[in-house]
Amino acid sequence: MPALPLPFVFPSAARTPRTPGVRGRAGISPPGPGPDRAAPSRCRPGRGAPPRAGAGAGPGEGPGGAAGGASPAAALGAPRPRPCGSWRRSRAMGAKSLCLGVLTVAVLLLAAASQGAEPPPSCEAVRKVFQLRRLGPLGGVPEFPRAGVDLQVCTSKNSTCCTKKMEERYQIAAKQDIQQVLQTSSATLKFLISHNAAAFQETFEMLIRLAENYTSTLFCNAYRNMAAEAAVHVQEFFTDVGLFLFGTDASTEEFVNRFFDTLFPVVYNHVINPGPTDISLEYAECLRAARRDIRPFGSIPRKAIGQMGRSLLPSRTLLQALNLGVEVINTTDHLPFSRECSRALLRMQYCPQCQGLTLSKPCLGYCLNILRGCLAHLAEVDLHWQGYIQALEELSGALSGAHSIEHVLLNFHSLVHNALVQAGINGPEVSEQVNKICGPPVRKPKQSPGCSFDQNKDNQVLKMFSRDSEQTLTNRRKEFIRHLRPYRAFYGGLADQLCANELAAADGLPCWNGEDLVGSYTRRVVGSGIKAQSANPEVKVKGTDPVIRQIIDKLKHVVQLLQGKSFPKYDKWDLQQTGSGGGVDEQISGDCDDEDGCGGSGSGEFKRVLKITDPQ
Repeated sequence: MPALPLPFVFPSAARTPRTPGVRGRAGISPPGPGPDRAAPSRCRPGRGAPPRAGAGAGPGEGPGGAAGGASPAAALGAPRPRPCGSWRRSRAMGAKSLCLGVLTVAVLLLAAASQGAEPPPSCEAVRKVFQLRRLGPLGGVPEFPRAGVDLQVCTSKNSTCCTKKMEERYQIAAKQDIQQVLQTSSATLKFLISHNAAAFQETFEMLIRLAENYTSTLFCNAYRNMAAEAAVHVQEFFTDVGLFLFGTDASTEEFVNRFFDTLFPVVYNHVINPGPTDISLEYAECLRAARRDIRPFGSIPRKAIGQMGRSLLPSRTLLQALNLGVEVINTTDHLPFSRECSRALLRMQYCPQCQGLTLSKPCLGYCLNILRGCLAHLAEVDLHWQGYIQALEELSGALSGAHSIEHVLLNFHSLVHNALVQAGINGPEVSEQVNKICGPPVRKPKQSPGCSFDQNKDNQVLKMFSRDSEQTLTNRRKEFIRHLRPYRAFYGGLADQLCANELAAADGLPCWNGEDLVGSYTRRVVGSGIKAQSANPEVKVKGTDPVIRQIIDKLKHVVQLLQGKSFPKYDKWDLQQTGSGGGVDEQISGDCDDEDGCGGSGSGEFKRVLKITDPQ
């Protein structure tokens, strides 16, 4: 008997073999019997008619067979076809036409039964996904497959459910999807750095307030007669400390010297040469200008410069380095993709939907090639990011002990007390020098002294700085580094992490290779980084992105600041200071100690740090 014609089915489905346990193309019904199987006849044979294979056969005897001899169509409750009569009667033209019509219906029923009773060929599933994702107006999605002659990326020799407008929408969505995945993958790291940057800054602010309170309390308790005048200069000094710590263009040497310059007239008037009246403003200005030559406080100001430089500069650099880390993540989270990469992402993520494969995922090797190509610039950041994490780790380990910011700030009042004691001891000698430079004191009516601050307002906060407390800065830094350490290779393995955890199909399942569903990806899988992309079969990658080059330069700079300098050994900090006496730049060496005043931070030091946030 000649082969009977089959009804039209969607060609892309006809060429895709079914895999047990795996769904086929959503919305596009695969055919019934494959090309290598004879179409089962639904004609019930009469007497003398030879039995047709698969029609009412027992189990396993044909594609239409079912357990117990029941066909799938019968199992679905399909109406039993009427007998076609004997082979001799079927030769008549009218009977033959009737038989063919019934046979066509039966084949459609068999196709539906063998594929789980899916709807007839349409783009309904694609329309549903398009609508759920809110990718555009639903009216632009065809109801039935069509020729895709106008498509540029999702091209196929088969009919398609996509239009050119849909392809454009899909390309925008593909880039947004990857950026969303990038932001999700870095969210924990970004929060870790930004949260600790804010916590460190808040702690530094609290330390400054406490140190100011301690110093003002010193004057109220031991030098009450000049507490009101000194409080103004104490407040100005700790304002300068905060400005330097949080990035303002200043230097520790400058504001430490300014503090002792302004304090000297007050100390002279109340400790060294007290009188019934106060000194005049003009005489006080002469004393301020002469303080560095007279040196009434001995070596204490130079010691304070050294201590402030050792403690404030590393802490300032830590804050700026953390802010840079957040900047790096924000930049890489929103890195624009090239046209070549955008097309590759579209082909990987949304082109399967044009063929009705709404649930398919890319093969792992295919995904790796696409993302290693698109994220090749980020992989170039990896080496410098690792150096950045290591430098932060080294810095954190060195920001403790006698040169820690909490120790220096909270003990600054002791230095001031020693300076006042030294001024009292040197009183006669200082008075003689003052008379030579400024002449005898010129006085004015004395103002009533007093304390104008609440010296107990911050006492409760002191508990967080106890050395045995878990809230100390040292413990906080250690905890931060412990959580940061696992992210050292974050950028090097980003593409692999995204494909393995988010995007690619699981092992053993059919996957999308850019053209069709396959059992596995057979093309070469390239490595990470720009150099490796020359052999990438899926994406063409050009040179390093200029934005990434800028980020790399910033990381290099902060690594040089942090990793190339050790703490608390101040001698390795490549800084220059201006001496308080002769104004000569001197290189800090390991032979200097606190009494020599080494460690003061000059203007060159700050400009070098400022480049972290404002690179050329």
